[in-house]
Amino acid sequence: MVLWLDKHRPMSLEKMQIHKEVSEQLMNITKSGDFPHLLIHGPSGAGKKTRIQALLREIYNNKIDKVKLENKDVSVGSDGSKTITVTALSSGYHLEITPSDSGYYDKYVVANMIKEVAETDSVDFLSTGSSASSHLKVIVLHEVDSLTREAQQALRRIMEKYSKSCRLILCANSTSKIIPPIRSRCMAVRIPAPSDEEISTVLQFVAKKENIKLVPEITQQICEKCDGNMRRALLMLESAKVEQYPFTKDQQVKLPGWEKFVEEIAKSIIADQTPQTLLKIRDDFFLLLTNCIAPDIIFKTLLLKLLDLLDGEQAHQVIELAAKFEHRMKCGSKPIFHLEAFVASVMSLCQSMFSF
Repeated sequence: MVLWLDKHRPMSLEKMQIHKEVSEQLMNITKSGDFPHLLIHGPSGAGKKTRIQALLREIYNNKIDKVKLENKDVSVGSDGSKTITVTALSSGYHLEITPSDSGYYDKYVVANMIKEVAETDSVDFLSTGSSASSHLKVIVLHEVDSLTREAQQALRRIMEKYSKSCRLILCANSTSKIIPPIRSRCMAVRIPAPSDEEISTVLQFVAKKENIKLVPEITQQICEKCDGNMRRALLMLESAKVEQYPFTKDQQVKLPGWEKFVEEIAKSIIADQTPQTLLKIRDDFFLLLTNCIAPDIIFKTLLLKLLDLLDGEQAHQVIELAAKFEHRMKCGSKPIFHLEAFVASVMSLCQSMFSF
């Protein structure tokens, strides 16, 4: 069974139903015969990865679909005595990788693995009928804004040294954490969050393809609850259809299970500031992390749920604590420590305020 999200994913830039001006801009870039390093940024669920895949297909046609999932060993450490395994998606024309998954060792992934790929040529290098852009090897790096500063410095040097043989497509949620030398060497393309009208249009398109009748009340609920995230909107539509169909006007579209779970954590923080509650919340965090919910997503969602339960000075102080521990979590290597420390600090704050 294929999720609707993947089943109805646009395969070309021309079929993109949102941000058509961005698609036209990218098509014009590829038609010129060459293209610069690209920095594609925007919020989660805006369609960055889908647009990158469509861009690669615009350059290499259907040849880009012949991909394989590889686990590569990368030497790390000053003496190279230790190795880590990095998962990459590759074809004869491109490589997709998320170096930040390697944590502190991301600089070695950039310096060694990406350098090795950049030194090779595309399989079309000797062909005479292909465009100039198809002679280039393309390296797609996801979550570039999560790279350490050392990894970004290594990436900058690679961009300069191998600009004749490869192009980098960097994908990030925000450019604020990317060093200026990288930003200045890329053409920045911002993919904004889709509007409610655009989300509604895509939902109607998918519903028509699946031969289901979508009532306006369901569409409105999804637009309100998806927070401008197209991926989330499509998953909520499919979930609502599985739960009850035909749709009714009074049917409620439920939030994802993990989000309800985080909401219960927030309520327990406000209701009971005891060591036993803290230990239970630690187990809840472990459960979320082992189910592949990203630590920064947990942190952001927990903060928003807490702010719904607090007001005034309390909310202001919780935001200050969140900024402090989110920064520590980015700098550290064990997110569970900083999530738990944030909860303990909020509990201490609530206890001191509610005692008066």
